[in-house]
Amino acid sequence: MIAETIFAPLTGVGRAAVTVMRLSGPDCGRILRSMAGRLPAPRHAALVNLRTQTGALLDRGMVLWFPAPASFTGEDCAELHLHGGRAVLNAASLALVAYGARPAEPGEFSRRAFFNGKLDLLQAEGIADLIDAESEAQRRQALDHVAGALSARCAEWRLELRRLMAIQEALIDFSDEDVPESAGDEIGYGIDRLRAEMDRAIADGAKAELVREGLSFAVLGAPNAGKSTLVNALAGSDIAIVSAMPGTTRDIVECRIILAGVPVRLSDTAGLRETDEPIEAEGIARARQRGREADLVIYVAAAPDCAWPASETGGKILKLATKSDLGGVQGADLAVSALTNEGMDLLRERLGEIAAELTDHAGSATAARPRQLACLRDVATALEQARGAQAAELRAEDLRMAANALARMVGSIGVEEVLGEIFSSFCIGK
Repeated sequence: MIAETIFAPLTGVGRAAVTVMRLSGPDCGRILRSMAGRLPAPRHAALVNLRTQTGALLDRGMVLWFPAPASFTGEDCAELHLHGGRAVLNAASLALVAYGARPAEPGEFSRRAFFNGKLDLLQAEGIADLIDAESEAQRRQALDHVAGALSARCAEWRLELRRLMAIQEALIDFSDEDVPESAGDEIGYGIDRLRAEMDRAIADGAKAELVREGLSFAVLGAPNAGKSTLVNALAGSDIAIVSAMPGTTRDIVECRIILAGVPVRLSDTAGLRETDEPIEAEGIARARQRGREADLVIYVAAAPDCAWPASETGGKILKLATKSDLGGVQGADLAVSALTNEGMDLLRERLGEIAAELTDHAGSATAARPRQLACLRDVATALEQARGAQAAELRAEDLRMAANALARMVGSIGVEEVLGEIFSSFCIGK
């Protein structure tokens, strides 16, 4: 049992109409009764005068009482809905410390919920991703994890593995006469089915990770091709300096935009050309490197003499002609004009389609974090070894390793070394 009672603001710190303070721990009821004079009915809001240990009025606000285990953390919990503002928040914090509570560490409420079985590790990671979500696609994906969609899928895989392990143990423990001849084939078919599902889950997970982290689109092209003007137009603000002087952009200039509900890091880069100037040369080298790393290169060439390179990237490339009002846009996938704004809506639509294509994955129960994908790869490796194992005992051990990898994924076993890293990334109060 956790002996300490913790508190933290649920809402942002600063001037606001309402500030919500959350408490959790064994002394929660005592503290709330002392401050409010009584415990309200569970899960019913009550308007009370809140007082310090000396009896001084702290604030008049709403309180909520959540007795264990029907609370977020599984412990006794309470919420104090106070008037917003730093002075009220500071006074409430001092009063709670005087009553015996302590400030919570980042993610400590969710950590307690995990240890008390109120959520598994996948759901906890989903909460962190939901808090950080800045696009609709990220919100939907994280919410699926919070709701337990991926956890349920893992439970199905673990159930199938336990079934195969039971058959395998029967083959080891009992004579051939006691076990159907088809049992060995059933194990093989089951392993193949699970391995195919792992392959699909890993492929989908790579795309889901792109949704979580965001895509990278790099704008490349010769000097004065209109790269900075394009980036500013897509960003809707003056992110990059626009000048008729070649070589104005030296370093990479980045901004975040949302396309088809997916966050995209858009990079304006130095104009590609031969130069003896060392600083510009370094900028060009960085531009080419960013192009190689990007999920999409938007290669910009100015009309009427559009020149397209053989390749500036090993990935996807969109050839975009600028200054289309001058004509001569042969070889371009799309053409735009900053002067007339012609083609910009079509460009945004096409970029949104590409973002959707790059992040499209079937279903909602999809791994989205490197840790989750690593567990799935461990499952796939163990299943591959089980399929090729000659000895029944070795196959049984490989199946057990696959089951353990799934258990690590949901946080049932062997996750002590990653808990600190996961929960420390949460905000205070969550």
